[in-house]
Formats: sequence, C-alpha cells, structure tokens
Amino acid sequence: MNSNTNQKINQVSEKTLVIGIDIAKRTHYAYVVDERGRVLQKSFPFSQTREGFDTFYERIMTLRAAHEKSDVLVGFEPTGHYWMNLAAYLSAWIPFIMVNPHHVNRSKELDDNLQTKNDQKDALVIARLMRDGRFSYPRLLEGVEAELRNGATLRGKIQEDLNALQNRMIRWIDRFFPEFMSVFKQFGKMAYAVLEMTPLPKDIQGKSPEELLFLYRQVEGLKSPQLPKAKQLVEVAKHSIGLTEGLVMARIEIATLLHQYKLMQHQLDALTEQLIELSKEMTDYEYLSSVPGIGDVTIVELLSEVGSLTQYEHPCQLIKLAGLTLRENSSGQHKGQKRISKRGRRKLRALLFRVMMPLIRHKV
Repeated sequence: MNSNTNQKINQVSEKTLVIGIDIAKRTHYAYVVDERGRVLQKSFPFSQTREGFDTFYERIMTLRAAHEKSDVLVGFEPTGHYWMNLAAYLSAWIPFIMVNPHHVNRSKELDDNLQTKNDQKDALVIARLMRDGRFSYPRLLEGVEAELRNGATLRGKIQEDLNALQNRMIRWIDRFFPEFMSVFKQFGKMAYAVLEMTPLPKDIQGKSPEELLFLYRQVEGLKSPQLPKAKQLVEVAKHSIGLTEGLVMARIEIATLLHQYKLMQHQLDALTEQLIELSKEMTDYEYLSSVPGIGDVTIVELLSEVGSLTQYEHPCQLIKLAGLTLRENSSGQHKGQKRISKRGRRKLRALLFRVMMPLIRHKV
C-alpha cells in the first residue's frame, strides 16, 4: 500500500462522518457511516434542486452534531454529468471526493453476495470504499480551463455533426450521381461547388468544361477551379447511372445539406478561433506551441482535456489519466502479455496518439 493511500485512510478518523452518495438525474441517495463502516444513518433521498441540496446540508449538520463528529467527508461516483451541480454546491461548504465507478461495480457483492443493484445499496458501497481510502480528489475547473473544456466539447459535437452531414451527402451522391466520387476522391472547395451549381448529371450534360468553370467561379471561395476535373465531369456525366426520378426533391435535399454544412463549418471556424485565443491566456500555450508539429487546434484539445500542466507533479499522473498504464495477467509460471489498461480518458488517448505522429515525423 503506497503512502498516498495511507494518507487517504488517515483522513478518515473517528471524528469523521463519512457520507456516500449515489448520483441520479432527479433524486440522489445518501448513506452515512463512521470510520469503521458502521451505519449511522440508512439511505435517505434528496432531490436535484436547490431546496434538496439545502435539506441535505442541514441533515448533515444535524447528524454531525448527533454523533459528535467534527469532520464531514462526502463522496460519490461521477455518473454522467449529473454530479456537477451537487459538486459545485458542496465546494463552498464541505470537502468532497470521487469514487471510481469500476470499484463500486466490483465491490457491491461483498456484503450480501448478490448481484443486486439499487441506489440505496450503491450509496453504502461508496461510503465504505471512502472509509478504506479508495477515492480520489476531484478538481473542479475554473476560469479559462472551464471555458476551454466546455468549448472543446461543443467543438467536438459540431465536428461530429459535420461528419454526419458529409455522410448524408455521400449517400445522396451514391443515389443520384455515383460517378462523382471517381472524380473527387475528397471533398474540397471544387467538389462543394459542383454539388451547389451542377449536382445532377443532367446539369452537366451538354455543357463544355469551360462553361462549367464559369459556373463554378461564381461560388464564393473558389477562385480557380481545375479544368481537368471539369473535363472528367463532362465525360462521366454522359454515362451516369444515377437515379432519374424524384429529382425535384433531390435538388432540395442536396441544397439543404450544403446550406447546413456551410453554416456549421462557419460556426466551427469561429469557435475554433475563440478557443485558440483562450488557450493563449494560459502559460502552457507558449511552451506547447514551441514543440514542432503541434498546431493550435491540438493545443486547445490537449489543454481542454488535462488543464494546466503545472498541476501535475509527475508524468505518471498524465499516463494514468489517459489510461495508458500497463496491465498484465500473470500467475505462477505463466507470464501474461502487458497491455494498456484503457482505464482513463479515451479522447485523451486518441489525442496523444495524434500528437505523437508529427513528433515522430519531426524526430523530436
């Protein structure tokens, strides 16, 4: 047992009121035990409202006085986003801690040897894990770090929506102009211009490459469309196997998709610029930007995931946060293969992989 665990166990003394909370969307359940795990108060509910939080606080103070405890330790497992409001409330009054959901899931059968799961039982399991020092100290983000986390999350959602829109456009192309993808392997400015001005093969048939270029130059942002691509379009449009029925609604569909895509892309670009400016307010930005191959967007994503690097005392903390610690299954003479645990932030693992690729190319 390491010294950090010993410190956590020492934090729970005979003067400590230990309260485990099972978090839910509307109603939370709390269980109160002492330093030895003895039940002082069986499970009781309180609502996810200001009134419910105030009632919970008053009850804690009553229990502390009744059992002559000077300290209070509140803990819960981070379930989705529902814990955040309670954590923000408690941060001004009572110290609180986090219990790993994996530990709760694996420990719930110790008392009754049953797979039963309910809010009251989980609250007791959480309280007893806290008593044993099996918890971690959370860190609520503030200021720029909180803005970056929220902004990066929003940016990721917009990027997912953009990918979904692009997939819908590909589905449209497969039905009405399947030869399009043989001309444009990727969606660039000219590809979007073609979908905007001449989405169907019949719009291209009968036109010369020069006439097509004239049309595409009218699209904002496209200054010099490629003549070879226009010639390819003319050739493939002659023998297209695209659908020829329902074309009125097909035009409306692709126009709608393109409009939504342009709007979201504009929102994404504007949000990215704001996040870059926010990241520049952190002292870590200058250090990270000096590393070859790491761009502003990567810096934003990295800082939004881990916060300021100055809060970490050792690189192993970041490795554990990303779920990159090694695990193995060995017994007796059998030596198992080591693999990463993946008990950490999946997005951070993916980000670190993307960060390493340019560093390898630059031989940093």
